[in-house]
Parts: sequence; structure tokens; C-alpha cells
Amino acid sequence: MKKITGSRRTMLAGSLAAAAGALAGTVASAAPATAKPTAYKALFQVSDDDPKKWNQTLNNIKNLQQDLGAANVTIEVVIFGPGIGMVKIESEVGNRVQEAIDAKVSVLVCQNTMRGAHLTPEDMQARVGYVPAGVGEIVRRQAEGYAYIRS
Repeated sequence: MKKITGSRRTMLAGSLAAAAGALAGTVASAAPATAKPTAYKALFQVSDDDPKKWNQTLNNIKNLQQDLGAANVTIEVVIFGPGIGMVKIESEVGNRVQEAIDAKVSVLVCQNTMRGAHLTPEDMQARVGYVPAGVGEIVRRQAEGYAYIRS
């Protein structure tokens, strides 16, 4: 085994310190201090025939947009089963549903539920969207990284 002299030891320590400093500089430059937050995605499920829950969902959506910034969050509401009353023309929260749509929230109605209840798009609030199956939409969106909130 070779003996390391004092000058070689100093050179080795200096080289290691320089390499560590360069690595730290690289890591620091890779993540800027003012990195923009990632976009958020949220999916709300409405499947209950309860106007209190409908209002709670709409309140939560509004609060989420205020907290994260409406431009930073994509929001979908999937409505199926007994929750379909939320988006019928005569819904007591119909005006709030339209406000949510105005605020760039996608309100999606399950076509399976509509067929089962013998409803047509003419029975629904204006500007809602439709999906073939509400549960299928939830599964797809969760696979895409959406946060899932059941109201």
C-alpha cells in the first residue's frame, strides 16, 4: 500500500471539495427558487339526491379555486345515480351549477343514469357535458392523477 504524503492529501481533499461544490451548484440550478407550482386536477363525485350535499360540493369547488387559484386547477364534477337531480332543469341549485360552469368547471352527467331515468339532454341544465358512464369517468380520471373527492 502506498503512503499518501501531506501534499497529495491536500490535493485530494481540494479536489473532493471542488467536486462537491460543483455538484451542489448543479443541483441548486436544476430547481429554481421561484418554481411555478404544478397544475392541480380535482374530480368531485355527486351521486346523492341531497340538495345540502350539492351545495356543499359547489362550495368546496369555489373554495378550491380560491385557495389554489382558478387558473391552477382543473375541476370536473361527475354526476350519476340519484345525484342527477342536481343538474335537472328544475334543480334548486341550477343557478349555482351555471356559475360553476362559468368558472370553467366541467359538469359531466352519466348517460347510463339518464337512460335508466328516461331523461334526455332537454331535461338537463344548459351547458353540462355528458359521459357514457360516470363511474368509468372517475376511474379514468383517477388513473390520470386527479384528486378524488366524494361529496
